[in-house]
Amino acid sequence: MKIIQTPVGSMAVFSYLVYDETSGDGILIDPAGDEARLVRLLQDHHVTLRYIVNTHGHADHTCGNEALMEQLGSRVPVVLHELDDAFFQLSENQQFARMMGFRIAPPADIRVRDGDEIPFGALTMKFIHTPGHTPGACCIMIGSQLFTGDTLFVGAVGRTDLPGASFPELLESLRKIIALPADTVVWPGHDYGDQPQSTVGRETRSNPYITDFLMD
Repeated sequence: MKIIQTPVGSMAVFSYLVYDETSGDGILIDPAGDEARLVRLLQDHHVTLRYIVNTHGHADHTCGNEALMEQLGSRVPVVLHELDDAFFQLSENQQFARMMGFRIAPPADIRVRDGDEIPFGALTMKFIHTPGHTPGACCIMIGSQLFTGDTLFVGAVGRTDLPGASFPELLESLRKIIALPADTVVWPGHDYGDQPQSTVGRETRSNPYITDFLMD
């Protein structure tokens, strides 16, 4: 498995190209801007893009879905948790995204639930429903690699003061994450910490939202 982490778009979202080096089949997680550069990345690494995957429905993470396919000249299935797919199609949420200057993403092609798995090449992505930042936020587990979106950052967590957010739900989602093996690698949705990636063990020991709210 090969992972390429790259910041994209006006809000420097971390997008991830993850692919099986043998088959060349891959996914892009949160391709939220700089679409021409992402297409060149696919071409440079000879990757066949099988899925566009969104960790959650906020427009800063989904705004590049259609633009990327326009650059590619082909349709690629978009994957999103069913709750966020419904929530972010509501007119009031789309209006807020437009006010922020983001392009509206159309409905997902594949709606997932907690525990769903989707293979690509020799790899499989497993969806762990982690609400709190949004109703349908998910972490995506591929082997020992965990793509946490805006649920968990390095040393921080996602906001819970936006529509559909819940701090108590976020804490329960963090409990799911810290139950994973300590050496699980954490790949966050933004570069807000002292390093661009972490591990579950490091976050359990040092993230104040875990140490202060979850640990005895």
